[in-house]
Amino acid sequence: MWSPVMSSRSLVIRGIAALVFGAIALLLPAEMLLGLVILFGAYALVTGVSALIAAMKRNVDGRGWLLIEGLAGVAAGLITFVWPGLTALSLTYIIAAWAVVTGVLEIAGSIRLRRYIRNEWMYLVGGALSVIFGVLVMMRPLAGAIAITWLLGVYGILFGALLLALSGQVRQVERSIAGPRLHRAA
Repeated sequence: MWSPVMSSRSLVIRGIAALVFGAIALLLPAEMLLGLVILFGAYALVTGVSALIAAMKRNVDGRGWLLIEGLAGVAAGLITFVWPGLTALSLTYIIAAWAVVTGVLEIAGSIRLRRYIRNEWMYLVGGALSVIFGVLVMMRPLAGAIAITWLLGVYGILFGALLLALSGQVRQVERSIAGPRLHRAA
């Protein structure tokens, strides 16, 4: 029985998103970095304020935890806007950790895909690129946030292209499985 790690449509969406993200990072590295920092700061503030409001409206167990969560969110948002450079450095570590974890999971997924498609190596290469990217960022976080943004751009473009190529392979399997099902229903 076919058990895809991802649908071909999902891979296309992820691939296009990675290509767009990569192109923006390469063409507008300073703006991309500042945008990521501002987006994170705004997100932290909004979620923090929301949690504080919810904590004030609720009179139930766990209210204290919600209050702490809200204060932490507001603090993180304010720190982001007061010290954006520190936030950018922290963000590079978060991105690096995410890339390593994602890469390991993609490598594991490629091993599972081996049973169903040829050229699963594309997903394996994507996973390896993720791990390598993450490790490089962890090793050189002070090499400059702009350089890391460029590296993010190259990674996004390579990874996006690999996902789009893999989506074609997965789509072929989906079609071959959908064909017999359609004939049985008739």
